[in-house]
Amino acid sequence: MMCGSPFLFLLCFFRKRPLSRKETDGYNVIAEDLLNNRSNLTIEVRPMPNDALPSQVFIDAAAKFPTPFHLYDEAGIRRTARAVREAFAWNPDYREYYAVKALPNPVILDILKQEGLGLDCSSLTELLMAERLGFHGNEIMFSANAMPAEEFDLARKLGAIINLDDISDIGLLEKHGGIPETVCVRVNTGGTFTFGSNRIMGNPGEAKYGWMPSQLNEGLNRLKALGVKRFGMHAFLASNMTDPGYYPALAHILFDLLRKTAEATGLEPAFANLSGGIGIPYTRDVPPVDIRAVGEAVRKEYMAVFGEPAPGKPGIKTELGRYITGPHGFVVTHAVHEKKTFKHYIGVDACAVQLIRPAMYGAYHEISIVGREHEPPTETYDITGCLCENNDKFAIDRPMPEIHMGDLLIIHDAGAHAFAMGYQYNGRLRKAEILYRTDGSYQQIRRAETPEDYFATMVWPE
Repeated sequence: MMCGSPFLFLLCFFRKRPLSRKETDGYNVIAEDLLNNRSNLTIEVRPMPNDALPSQVFIDAAAKFPTPFHLYDEAGIRRTARAVREAFAWNPDYREYYAVKALPNPVILDILKQEGLGLDCSSLTELLMAERLGFHGNEIMFSANAMPAEEFDLARKLGAIINLDDISDIGLLEKHGGIPETVCVRVNTGGTFTFGSNRIMGNPGEAKYGWMPSQLNEGLNRLKALGVKRFGMHAFLASNMTDPGYYPALAHILFDLLRKTAEATGLEPAFANLSGGIGIPYTRDVPPVDIRAVGEAVRKEYMAVFGEPAPGKPGIKTELGRYITGPHGFVVTHAVHEKKTFKHYIGVDACAVQLIRPAMYGAYHEISIVGREHEPPTETYDITGCLCENNDKFAIDRPMPEIHMGDLLIIHDAGAHAFAMGYQYNGRLRKAEILYRTDGSYQQIRRAETPEDYFATMVWPE
């Protein structure tokens, strides 16, 4: 069976038979063009991970608000949201569903609403937030797994598109909210999807999400008998991919499976949800993804399967939370402690409560000294927080210019999965979120927690 690469393995899996030599050679050409050819998918090099804001922005913010805090760049968020919409505007039924879990702040979500985005919600609380902000109907994609029944009830009340994570959810949805005419199913291809240097999620078969392809016809026929007329298909195969070939490769697979499943079930193919997966460059040597070129490459894949985009043909949906806000957020912190033992440590007033990704994943975030961003490194530091936990480190063995006590530091690319993943270990509290507005002003969009907030849910002995 000539299916050696992950890309070809998935094609074989969907076709249910080995590929011929002719087909293998053809798909190898497609894969090589999609994954390796940069002549059609241009990239833009930036000198630093998000050097878009001048130092004075951070200096002025730190003069107004006590560190640590999260700072978001409104202009950058709007600019990226518009670029995403423009990239897929060729499809008349396109919508970006921003993943609320990436940055669940109502002011940010309202900005994205103004830019024409919908919301991808995955919990009751996120649905309630969407409702309070005026999102309704197909402006909401509800994607959850192992969810309580009442979450289906609310999602159906709001008219959200339901993205079913498992075939067993059919019965649950039927009893809680009822079966809609249009439903989405999340597909897990299984196997291994190795792509570039991806380390976070490259093995769909180990992921807890989605239906097996072999379950699709059975499940969709059951849904058809319950009144479903149209279906969408969602897939997520890898995380934080900065190779511009990832989305076109995923589109090639998903469009083909959507068409074949529609033919097998007699249901109308409503849309393909390419989900997230497009990443941001956390390191200096990785260029950002040119989303417009990616959109054009996806268009070519679409035309090969569905023909010219037009009303009534399958729509395109995306869920690019990290891509939209990730580069436009920062943790702003001061250097407050220096320790020289077996290593050279710099302690800052932020900790993993503000940004857990380095502690949880070993994730890299660029750190710069405000006003001295381009000085050459002369020292090697571990940059640490104040938790009683040894993995509370933002950087390990990081070459940097010499840091002095009181220096203002910024941790880059913290606009997604940063505040949202905060917690309260050691009684360390979540800090304020600040928005740098397009008019140059600052707005506190979430206050810092206080000890009284921490104590509020506790039952105290009398």
